[in-house]
Amino acid sequence: MAINNPYTAYQNNSVNTASPGELTLMLYNGSLKFLNIAKKAIEDKNIELKNTNIQKVQAIVNELMVTLNMDLEVSKNMMSLYDYLNRRLAEANVKNDLSILEEIEEFLTDFRDTWKQVVQVNRQKQHAGQGGQA
Repeated sequence: MAINNPYTAYQNNSVNTASPGELTLMLYNGSLKFLNIAKKAIEDKNIELKNTNIQKVQAIVNELMVTLNMDLEVSKNMMSLYDYLNRRLAEANVKNDLSILEEIEEFLTDFRDTWKQVVQVNRQKQHAGQGGQA
């Protein structure tokens, strides 16, 4: 018997109806959420929770790497940055190093904020192109 949870239904619907740009934004937001859980877990000396959440961030970074269009120069640069982040995440996981996670958080926050602007600009362009239509 399925449990009808309105929040879960909303989340699933949000993902299923999101544009590729919005999905990327969700990935960045998720990576920051899991990174913050990992940071708190290090502070609380909860190694299992830290490990689980750093691995979630790594999985998201790997997904972002897979989606890059390598025909574009910017994608090649992003691939290098994502690769760097993955190596630093592994190092932070082994060393329980908060400062590395804070460095990664800065990168991911900048990526997310930039991507958010891209999504907003694209949305404005789409709405401008639909002006005057009923």
